[in-house]
Amino acid sequence: MNDQDLLRYSRQIMLPQIGIDGQQTLLDSTMLLIGMGGLGSPSALYLAAAGVGHLIIADFDKVEISNLQRQIIHHTDDIGKYKVDSAKNKMLAINPDIKITTVKDLNDENLSSWVEKSNVVLDGTDNFDTRFKVNQACIEQKIPLVSAAVIRFEGQLSVFKGYEDAQPCYQCLYSKEGSNDETCSENGILAPVAGVMGSLQALQAVKVVLNLGEQLIGKLIIIDAMDLTFRSIKIGKDDACPVCNKE
Repeated sequence: MNDQDLLRYSRQIMLPQIGIDGQQTLLDSTMLLIGMGGLGSPSALYLAAAGVGHLIIADFDKVEISNLQRQIIHHTDDIGKYKVDSAKNKMLAINPDIKITTVKDLNDENLSSWVEKSNVVLDGTDNFDTRFKVNQACIEQKIPLVSAAVIRFEGQLSVFKGYEDAQPCYQCLYSKEGSNDETCSENGILAPVAGVMGSLQALQAVKVVLNLGEQLIGKLIIIDAMDLTFRSIKIGKDDACPVCNKE
């Protein structure tokens, strides 16, 4: 780190749990963010500001006016642009010293290779099919998965290391047979709820990389914004899970 880096990240470096070594770990790390929507927007901004050295952002979609209510990384003049291009511009405006890679064509063929390049994956997608595929790729490559979901006034957050013997994966929590997609376009969402969950998702990703505090491995946090309650549910490994328990 040079003098400008020390100044930029000084408020994190002064934390004894992080220090110069922790900040250097962040600068040396790579995170894959899948989805530049309501969750990915705040996650991307905070991780860029915090000094994650390489951020890979993946999304095939373009900015629409209905996105702007909650996807705070995109502005009105970004309508019609690819979300990853819009997001990259804002992230570099905050921190021009980090590397940002954009991926518009994340698919079944290349997903695993992008996961392999990462120290942690943040899933901010809104459909079970993609979440299951991301989960499987993270298990195959032995990469921690920080998964968040948000709808209406509710949010969920957990960290999965299903490649470890005693830890569950995403599919231990949600089976393919019993999962029904609920999207914001069909059910609505209060804008700040997405901001809260995306920020918490970024926080957990940093904690995983730096091995700090409670990392929510094997736990699911459920947030109800209406009465502002937080519930923690323990998640066990499913002995019949076809993804992380194939024996």
